[in-house]
Amino acid sequence: MTIFDELKARGLLAQLTDEEEIKELINNGKAIFYIGFDPTADSLHVGHFMALCLMKRLQMAGNKPIALLGGGTGMIGDPSGKTDMRKMLTKEDIQHNCECFKKQMSKFIDFSDGKALMVNNGDWLLDLNYVDMLREVGPHFSVNRMLTAECYKQRMERGLSFLEFNYMIMQSYDFYVLYQKYGCNMQFGGDDQWSNMLGGTELIRRKLGKDAYAMTINLLLNSEGKKMGKTESGAVWLDPEKTSPFEFYQYWRNVADADVLKCIRMLTFLPLEQIDEMDHWEGSELNKAKEILAFELTKLVHSEEEATKAQEAARGLFGGGVSVNVPTVALKAEDFVNEEIDILTLLVKAELAPSKSEARRNVEQGGVLVGDEKVTDVKLLLKKADFAGDGILLRRGKKNFKKVVVEE
Repeated sequence: MTIFDELKARGLLAQLTDEEEIKELINNGKAIFYIGFDPTADSLHVGHFMALCLMKRLQMAGNKPIALLGGGTGMIGDPSGKTDMRKMLTKEDIQHNCECFKKQMSKFIDFSDGKALMVNNGDWLLDLNYVDMLREVGPHFSVNRMLTAECYKQRMERGLSFLEFNYMIMQSYDFYVLYQKYGCNMQFGGDDQWSNMLGGTELIRRKLGKDAYAMTINLLLNSEGKKMGKTESGAVWLDPEKTSPFEFYQYWRNVADADVLKCIRMLTFLPLEQIDEMDHWEGSELNKAKEILAFELTKLVHSEEEATKAQEAARGLFGGGVSVNVPTVALKAEDFVNEEIDILTLLVKAELAPSKSEARRNVEQGGVLVGDEKVTDVKLLLKKADFAGDGILLRRGKKNFKKVVVEE
């Protein structure tokens, strides 16, 4: 099976501008492709992880990835899939986030000996002269056509700022620069990026002639990523300080039955033959598939050692124990009033609820357990002595666990 056939079999490809040319490039290791990452936070998340897995697969087949950090586009913000304008970041924030991204990406992509590139579009976008940019690029974009793009249509009713309206032009200019500077002949993105990606291909062809070699591939990754990577308490991050290996493992361990095999195909590097054998699995066998998914992805992101710890911790929890590998929160003396702490404060301190009002709702709905005991009283008080020894296991729902101890 060729790498192109494998990408299709794993359900990764949705739309392509020229399938035969793309197939030829990818299968022969001649693709120089880029995926953009806007540094809107100080860690990559599960949505990025899907793109990184794709880059890793293609690099293993001899193709050359370019990881494009959005030091310039991050100053604007992509309106695609957003209902409101993104928070404006400072240059210092963006630079810090870019450095964090570089460190995390290196776990997936081999940047040694020119096998891959990491570039920052701030290097060319931030120094552009506005009038020169308008003259060079403006004539090649129709406002009428831009307004029909899904990334803009979704925002028109709520209001689309002129700032964000420029995003398509900037992303298109990225491809134009990467094509000229690095011979980049392909760009990848999710379906919400399709209009922006086509804009880049069109700009290259208009500026450099119809024979200019530029392809775009639209991947299903981002639309699928919108269904994944989010929990009630926020995003699932790749940084272990923001989402612990155990929490990362638990997220994948608890995916819906209908999604588990799709996730295994799209995200793991297990052979397709092995995955196909799981197609008939059902019932308790699906739990085994979820363990496989969670272990493989935790190993890929954090290490095999951390994956093993997370798996053992999860099995210990469901076996009724309090594992040492469960994420731990340490309470301080000042967290107690008269040597006691109420359940709502405890849930917030343990980061299992964002606020006391949310914690109250969780208790009232019967979703909170201390050890194996369901909490029914929103005024429940726990004594400092209750946390002696190994601490207590605090649970919210089926997927969220914290071991709570008292700082000595």
